[in-house]
Amino acid sequence: MVYRKDIVPFLLLLPTLAYLVLFLGYPLVQTFILAFTSDKGALGNFQQLMSTGEFWKTLKNTLLITGVVVPLQLVLALLLALFVNMRFKGYTIVLYIISIPLALSDVSAALMSYSIFAPMGYLNKFLLNLGFIEQPIYFFGFMFQTREFWVIVLTEVWRATPLVFVIILAGLQAVNREYLEAADIFGFSAWQKFRKIIFPILKPSILSALLIRTLFAFQIFGVVWLLAGRDIPILAGEAFYWQTEVNNAHMASAYALIIALVSLIISWAYITFLKPTQGSTA
Repeated sequence: MVYRKDIVPFLLLLPTLAYLVLFLGYPLVQTFILAFTSDKGALGNFQQLMSTGEFWKTLKNTLLITGVVVPLQLVLALLLALFVNMRFKGYTIVLYIISIPLALSDVSAALMSYSIFAPMGYLNKFLLNLGFIEQPIYFFGFMFQTREFWVIVLTEVWRATPLVFVIILAGLQAVNREYLEAADIFGFSAWQKFRKIIFPILKPSILSALLIRTLFAFQIFGVVWLLAGRDIPILAGEAFYWQTEVNNAHMASAYALIIALVSLIISWAYITFLKPTQGSTA
């Protein structure tokens, strides 16, 4: 059977289109149907969701975690990228060490953190053996939510900073060495070279890293759920709770759509307000 040449590209796209329809399109349509189906009307699930203080608490916690984790990751990744980009002897070993957490899932990272900060974890045993404390320090539990929060932040920063680091390091490779050599001739200080040359060239990479990490941080689930459970409720965790514990797919779908909506707003804000302009300088 002979096919016309102009049909062949569409035939090659069929497997991809089938995948998108079956595994993305159909679940998305079903999510909308479930979220807007209620005995109290199309918006009944959302009205019930927002009528309780629990939703606003989960939204606040999610935004707080995102607002703390992402700036810390950006600053740390930028410093590490500038350090590794100096290409000193043995810098490749440092690069591999920094990138190790990329191979870990959020579940693995959470379990490792728990083994460190548990009542009889490595940290408490170390401090007890040295005589710095007389009884274990508790980091987990409803009464220790502040400590749980900072353990979550520490875990996320350690686990996901390498992703931002790799993106920024790749952007640093685009900095022409001749620009830096010319800056040396004109007597630029290290800060002036960074502000006038390196940072403007890095802006697209920084935007990409910020966008990716903010979206991932806003959808955080595994680390928080394993370390704190519902002690620190978050949006993704509540969607999981309503689906698996309460068996209410309608409320779970409503939470899922809110996560998607806020993610779209964040993406739009980044692209609109942080988009680097051509030839811009810091």
